[in-house]
Amino acid sequence: MRPEVAAPLAGGVAGAAEVRELVEVATAALAAGAVDREGPAPAGGPAAVAAMLAAQGVDLLPQNGVGAHAALRELTRLLAAGSTDPSNPWCGAHLHAPPLAVAAVAELVAGVLNPSLGSWDQAPVASELERELTGGFARLCFPGAPSPDAVMTSGGTESNLLGLLLARHTATEQGLATVRPVCGANVHHSVARAAWLLGLPNPVVVDCAGGLMRPDALAHALARLDGPAVVVATAGTTDAGAVDPLPEIGEVSRRASAFLHVDAAYGGAALLSERLRPLLDGLELADSVAVDLHKFGWQPIAAGLLAVRDAKMLTALDTRTGYLNAADDSEAGLPDLLGRSLRTSRRLDAFKIAVTFRALGRSGVAELVERCCRTASELAGAVDRHEGLRVWGAPALSTVLFRPLLADELAGELGAEAGDTLVARVRRRLLEDGTAVLGRSAAGPSTPDGDDGTNRLWLKLTLLHPHADLRDYLPLLDVVAACARAELDGVIADLDRVLVRTP
Repeated sequence: MRPEVAAPLAGGVAGAAEVRELVEVATAALAAGAVDREGPAPAGGPAAVAAMLAAQGVDLLPQNGVGAHAALRELTRLLAAGSTDPSNPWCGAHLHAPPLAVAAVAELVAGVLNPSLGSWDQAPVASELERELTGGFARLCFPGAPSPDAVMTSGGTESNLLGLLLARHTATEQGLATVRPVCGANVHHSVARAAWLLGLPNPVVVDCAGGLMRPDALAHALARLDGPAVVVATAGTTDAGAVDPLPEIGEVSRRASAFLHVDAAYGGAALLSERLRPLLDGLELADSVAVDLHKFGWQPIAAGLLAVRDAKMLTALDTRTGYLNAADDSEAGLPDLLGRSLRTSRRLDAFKIAVTFRALGRSGVAELVERCCRTASELAGAVDRHEGLRVWGAPALSTVLFRPLLADELAGELGAEAGDTLVARVRRRLLEDGTAVLGRSAAGPSTPDGDDGTNRLWLKLTLLHPHADLRDYLPLLDVVAACARAELDGVIADLDRVLVRTP
């Protein structure tokens, strides 16, 4: 007879002791893996990372296991060594925040208890915690509304999908066949995908100036439509952290009787700060708002919310199935959770958020947001003063766009593509060497009279490290400028080869 497999459960009193022992193994392996990696990213690029995994010779689906301690130790160390590390200030390519320790441990607690928010009998107090948290965030977004509400989502992509779904449902209830999305050229790519998934027409794309939707262009676009519209504005663009002029967009949308959804996945946490809140003036004019707390909020992914001005909008999500929310159960007083999401089995993502805010308070989280935005402003000034770099413009939030001056010189001599090629090569070189993880953005001028009006490629640093300051970033500026000088000959050589091959 085969021996019994050693697979202790995580729950209960005995499970807590098992988890404590395994957590010690995992945290030791995390530290060892970070030492192995050394910098913000593994060196060598995709081939080296794949080779590292292959060299370990780890069978991820073995016939017989190696035991919990050994499996956690080897794979955790491997994962840490081969991961980018958002807790390193030089890892700033994306809206990819380093999670707070308290949030990470709270996520572990939720994983141990494993409530499923598909029905009350799987998540009794969990559902109450979520209801309290989402209600509080709804009131932050819509302080003057009589009955706002919010639901948890997996992030901005799902929230934008829900926003468009609610707009379509609103139009349908008014006897209209469909609704046309209207958005700025700066909008997140998920809006077009959401329109496709929902069977809506392709979005009407409105011109931007300085990375912001133009209210006059929006008004013109809405006036040309012969049916209902859903306007999607952005409070914190992915490319530059720009915040659309929400008061003007809200007024234009109101005059056109258009549904207004604001994607504030990045910038929404500015609501927590008295100093930054004016950036979001006009948000209260929206019908729905997306907020991500795995960006500003420092939560492990996922931690998204969709807030609505009127809780009745969420009836669009209502559905009924006998085993989760039977009618007689609802009549008897059991809460109906199935209409709180498009998903059925759903994690208690609200718990880590609740623990974080209970620990730090709204003012504590606001202070972290303010630090990042302040450091970004200081960094933009340092770039502007650097002899080898150029800054795109003053950051609205915590995103700084910049490029080597050598790229501009190259563009002037050999064309814009040559300058952009140098920017791209600098980014890839720093990533492949494991030196820094920088993003890239194609952005036009930050002012109407800047450059020649065309998009150019910029390096991007999205500052989400709440404890880093300007001193942490100044050496990186010198590294980027030096890398541009080192890559210049390679760009010219590549262009020469292209010219030789061209008849």
